[in-house]
Amino acid sequence: MIKAIVFDMDGVLVDARDWHYQALNRALRVFGYEIDRYDHLVTYDGLPTRRKLEILTRDGGLPHGLHAFINELKQIYTTELVQVHCKPSFQRQYALSRLKAEGYRLGVASNSVRKSVELFMEKSSLRQHMDILLSNEDVQRAKPDPEIYLKAFAALSLRPEEVLVVEDNEHGLQAARASGAHVMAVESVSAVTYDNIKAHLARAQGVPA
Repeated sequence: MIKAIVFDMDGVLVDARDWHYQALNRALRVFGYEIDRYDHLVTYDGLPTRRKLEILTRDGGLPHGLHAFINELKQIYTTELVQVHCKPSFQRQYALSRLKAEGYRLGVASNSVRKSVELFMEKSSLRQHMDILLSNEDVQRAKPDPEIYLKAFAALSLRPEEVLVVEDNEHGLQAARASGAHVMAVESVSAVTYDNIKAHLARAQGVPA
């Protein structure tokens, strides 16, 4: 029986993937670097910033000594975008409040840093629904490694088969599948609705929707 639902954050609960893309490129342009849209979608989407910078160093010659400063700039620019654009969504509020009322435990497991996870959840008014919040700072290995999901299951005192993970990008889906949990893949935040989640829960448990 599924007892909990653990959500990725960016692109699942908050439509923030483009904010991260814009903020990182703004920081990179200070030093004459940029990630184009195609590479962002194919290679970088869903990875933590530190991993993106490692790839840029390996493939594009970005000096490693700039990583810390670029990462700091990127977080500042992301915060600016979130303060302006992140708003509560009725669709997600309704879905999470109903699931919570039905007894499901809820959590977030994100490749973003803890400060971003907390800010996004507060600005979107979703924090009050969550039993756990995990960031890339809570694990040694970020997604696509399943560590963050395994840690979430342990925090909830549940087995993988008792949890549904909701993910949107390939790195996150790879982590979710490797964790042994049930997995719901979505293409955008618009698919994260109460009805869609309940239908997936029913299918996963072999129960008529």
